[in-house]
Amino acid sequence: MTLGSVFATTAPVSVGPYHYVPTEWICILFVVLYSISTVLHLGQAFKYRLWWMLPTAILAGVLEILGWSARLWSSRNPKLLTPYEMQLVGTIVAPTPLVAANFIILGQIITQVGPQYSRLTPKIYTIIFCCFDVICLIVQAAGGASAAHAASSKTSASMGANIMLGGIAAQLFAIVVYVTLAVEFLLRLKHNAPFRYVEQPRILEKGQSAVSKNLQFMLYGMAFCTLCIFIRSVYRTVELANGWSGPVISTERYFDWLDGALVTLAVYTLNFFHPGIWVKKDDPTAHASQQAVDEEASAT
Repeated sequence: MTLGSVFATTAPVSVGPYHYVPTEWICILFVVLYSISTVLHLGQAFKYRLWWMLPTAILAGVLEILGWSARLWSSRNPKLLTPYEMQLVGTIVAPTPLVAANFIILGQIITQVGPQYSRLTPKIYTIIFCCFDVICLIVQAAGGASAAHAASSKTSASMGANIMLGGIAAQLFAIVVYVTLAVEFLLRLKHNAPFRYVEQPRILEKGQSAVSKNLQFMLYGMAFCTLCIFIRSVYRTVELANGWSGPVISTERYFDWLDGALVTLAVYTLNFFHPGIWVKKDDPTAHASQQAVDEEASAT
């Protein structure tokens, strides 16, 4: 795909590489929303001392702010290639660190609830998926940089698009495997069917729930966050596969709803369903303690 196809004469040349002019107020809205979420994540990371949130959820927010700031720039200078290249790389790469946050949180939940029910140990689980996520991040960034360079040098951007497409497809694959393993873990937990032997397994008291209310809320939040990112990734896959001048990439409302809105929902989900609130304070003895309190209350 050449730069000439991006500035195809069948569409108004004045709208530049987007084939439309990004709506200014929408760009401002997303910059503000991502900024609020990122500041909240930063405060939560320091409050709960969860430093791994810095290169995951917070990095994702910073990249989205940069991407949407570039789109705001384009709303006022639609013919410039620099902001187009910036938003291309920023919005493509940004959700990848957010996926890594979900991987880490699930590993922590497995550690608390019962590693014997997981096909992978929590440590191996986190290492494998986070390393794969980093690879996807590098591939997408490399593809975005290649496409941006091709656009600025007026050469074919097909290779960059294909690299980005490969990175997003790989991320989709990782999400599917992640969800499959998570579902298997929860099913094994529900039916008390451990996958492996552990030296000191967690023993449930009679009537004790395997998963506390806190962790249930965290799992619901993670499920919604993952769903948002998955749908967004499907959209970006279709967008890139459709070509630089296709109807998908040339329609602003698709991008606003299926990328901007969904990733916004995902980052705010982790603000409200934050591991520092729902995971860190939860410990295996909390269920038994709560049960004892309930029994005493009913006795009186």
